[in-house]
Amino acid sequence: QVQLVESGGGLVQPGGSLRLSCVASGIIFSVHFMGWYRQAPGKERELVAAMTDGGGTAYADSVKGRFTISRDNAKNTVYLQMNSLRPEDTAVYSCYYYSPVTRSTHWGQGTQVTVSS
Repeated sequence: QVQLVESGGGLVQPGGSLRLSCVASGIIFSVHFMGWYRQAPGKERELVAAMTDGGGTAYADSVKGRFTISRDNAKNTVYLQMNSLRPEDTAVYSCYYYSPVTRSTHWGQGTQVTVSS
């Protein structure tokens, strides 16, 4: 079982920055994926950024050049640095962990990010 705890959301003005953190605990397999999805009201959930255990990354086109995903393996923590935030980035951001070994996905509780003046 894997538990994910997120932090770092909040209210920020357009053009501002936030950093989200996601701490994983429990049984962490060496081969896995972690990342962030977001869901805005009335919209489908979308993948924002993902990272493999080897450090490979992928981003949604809408956040490329503005968001950066990174990790601290010693702390089992994944970060999402969000710069140049826009009102359309407003959403609930959820951390996920996927293991191809167990073929299971685990989710954090979600953290609200609101970009507004």
